[in-house]
Amino acid sequence: MLKKVTVETSLAGNMVINVKTGNHSMLIDQPKAGGGEDKGPTPLQYFLTALAGCIGSISLIIAKQRRINLTKCDVKVEGELDTDVLMGKSNDSRAGFQWMKVYVDLDAEGMTAEDRKVFIHEVDERCPISDNIANTSKIEFIVE
Repeated sequence: MLKKVTVETSLAGNMVINVKTGNHSMLIDQPKAGGGEDKGPTPLQYFLTALAGCIGSISLIIAKQRRINLTKCDVKVEGELDTDVLMGKSNDSRAGFQWMKVYVDLDAEGMTAEDRKVFIHEVDERCPISDNIANTSKIEFIVE
């Protein structure tokens, strides 16, 4: 079954962007050092948040499906990118993250270290955000 997900944004002054999705509102901003007001995470932070949140959510889904008592699932994601590209100072590398690392501290009753690795491998395979990072999705820009 296909599901369409929609996010809408609008400029709110300075570097602040209002975000609406479903029944939720969020702010995107830049740090004060970047000319923003630091009222919300940057798009890069939201991107990594989406990956961490998806890993956590899919972990819960799989645990529920398998009747696993998941007692801990802490996720930390870090990545590195060349900010000179996004600032227009260089085109020597790509604008996206050069690498990302996902650290998962996972525990469940009776789960061995090998079980946790197999579990997280399945989580990764079923995570739409992870899939979109690992594989190219078509992006079409429609200027209205």
